[in-house]
Amino acid sequence: MSILENEPGLLEALNGEMTPKFLATRSPDDKNGSGVPNVVPCISILPADDQPDTLFFGNFLLRKSIKNLEQDKRLAVLVITEALNGWILKGDFVEFQRTGPYVDRQMSSNLLRYNAYTGIRNAGVICIRSLEWSFRITRLQVARDYALAWLAALGGNIRKISEDPLGSNATKIPLPTRQEFARMVAVKVLSWIDTDGYPIAVPALSLQPAGELGLVGRLDQRNLPAPPTGIRVAANILTFEAISYQTKGRWFPFGKAGVLQVQEVYAGGPPYPGGRVA
Repeated sequence: MSILENEPGLLEALNGEMTPKFLATRSPDDKNGSGVPNVVPCISILPADDQPDTLFFGNFLLRKSIKNLEQDKRLAVLVITEALNGWILKGDFVEFQRTGPYVDRQMSSNLLRYNAYTGIRNAGVICIRSLEWSFRITRLQVARDYALAWLAALGGNIRKISEDPLGSNATKIPLPTRQEFARMVAVKVLSWIDTDGYPIAVPALSLQPAGELGLVGRLDQRNLPAPPTGIRVAANILTFEAISYQTKGRWFPFGKAGVLQVQEVYAGGPPYPGGRVA
């Protein structure tokens, strides 16, 4: 039995046209020997019917992700349902297809059929290599972790960490981005490059502003991996109004919480999809 078929509920979640799904990619290694993670909503990800452990997605508003995949095929997919059941997958990008059943299925989906902007350029194909983790989050956990992260954000030490612990040019987060990350009811994820070189993405629902330069959140409650100190990370938020922002910077653990020292901020949708805003 395939990886996707062997996990109860996963195929159903992947087939959901409005199930929140995130695509994590990475840039090639730089002169320091490390790449930069990138994580964005990719609701169009669907399971293939003709091949086992194969996903495909529509190339729509995915500029940086596409560039990354053309240079480094390693990726991760995070799926999380409305009931807060989730799965973390790792895989490899295979190819883009301009015609065929994957393209046709993407173009006929409700997500794109009535889109006011454009259709897809092509369909990207993913080969899943492993299911890394599955998780279940309760709404009580969400509320508790959000409250504890909020209390941590009030502390002066947290804000000091977010300022500039490594002299690495912390960036002021624009007010609209801070306002969205302050929401408790939204899907937030955190991504970094794992020890095997593949990006990974985990839920970070409690992530919220810690002053103007950082985000704070708790990641310890679900026995999922957490980023090591100082590593480059990317965080993304997707609201129920389809508003999305991505922040990038470095992660610093602080007790049972952690701080993302923000260095870059990007818009996730029109009119500047993928455009840097800070």
